[in-house]
Amino acid sequence: MRRAYNSVMKLPQLGVCPQCAAPAQPHRVCPACGFYKGRQILTITAGM
Repeated sequence: MRRAYNSVMKLPQLGVCPQCAAPAQPHRVCPACGFYKGRQILTITAGM
């Protein structure tokens, strides 16, 4: 009975970032480009 609720849990739904077309969660800053609602919030630098 304790584990009956586990079947109801779902993975977070992903949308498409309008700036870079990468998958991103809705209403959050895109982790690939750092944009949210057309504005740059984070500065993303290229890795090594």
